[in-house]
Amino acid sequence: MTDASDVDAPADADAPADAEGPLRAPPGERSVPELLRFGVVNLDKPAGPSSHQVSAWVRDAIDETLAALDPEGPPTGGVAHSGTLDPKVTGCLPTLTGDATRMAQVFLEGTKEYVAVLELHGPAPADFEEVVAEFESEIYQKPPRKSAVSRRLRTRTIHDLDVLEVDDRQALLRIRCESGTYVRKLCHDVGLATGVGAHMGHLRRTATDPFDDRDLHTLQDLVDALAWAEDGDDALLREVIRPAEDALTHLPAVTVARSAARNVATGAPVYAPGVVDVDDEATQPDRDGDDDPPLVACFTPDGVAVCLGRVVGDPDAASGTVVALERVLL
Repeated sequence: MTDASDVDAPADADAPADAEGPLRAPPGERSVPELLRFGVVNLDKPAGPSSHQVSAWVRDAIDETLAALDPEGPPTGGVAHSGTLDPKVTGCLPTLTGDATRMAQVFLEGTKEYVAVLELHGPAPADFEEVVAEFESEIYQKPPRKSAVSRRLRTRTIHDLDVLEVDDRQALLRIRCESGTYVRKLCHDVGLATGVGAHMGHLRRTATDPFDDRDLHTLQDLVDALAWAEDGDDALLREVIRPAEDALTHLPAVTVARSAARNVATGAPVYAPGVVDVDDEATQPDRDGDDDPPLVACFTPDGVAVCLGRVVGDPDAASGTVVALERVLL
């Protein structure tokens, strides 16, 4: 742990490069191996394999390229995805690589969006859209028996629930909801409320904050990009795999001086003299409605991710802790 007298000294945001210590290069200046070891790919999960299997394929493909491009360096050490999708479910599965796996919790802070086919067990009633609209609120859910979490009653917020189309006994729904919502259970409950019963048919995830389906990449895209990078052409790779900082854009940001960032790398919190700027949202109550401050992401002035934490002190104070650490990303 760095001594407090050191970290409370005036921070030098213009420290020379040889004093950077553990800091990475700015996101746009990283080599291919650096990108592969701290990146994120907005993956379009296919139907069939599990999310775990898809992640394993991503890890193995990247490690093969790292072995070819940087044989003296370490492998990724693993990958982490944005939340499990059932084997038959397709769509947005942002996947973090290497050291970026430390920030996997950020996907719990945003919302998710799905498009689902609701298979009604009878003709849709005349008031179908009105019944569906009643679920656009905080709802109670108990995880299904096959889930990996405790089966206790909990609440989840459905931010938007739109009926896009109704055709005989099928309805196309768009669902924007809190992370951890079981869409299959939601479809079952909608069916009960309509009086005819229903179950979930096809499901596709179209967004996981801060990513959506406008720039998805397939496994084949990734494999092709890695192969071309091994041959010296990294243009496609830099489209498919982005700097891991792109996974933090939906969080309030705190900018810290480079000297403060180097202290964070040794386990120190962010002290007031090292704070350069703070988003207004960083000091507001958490979006879940409790009194806890929201998760924030700390960056250097040139955009390098430093840590995740919570604002616990006054950023304008002369001394004291401003951000308590949850995850060091250096």
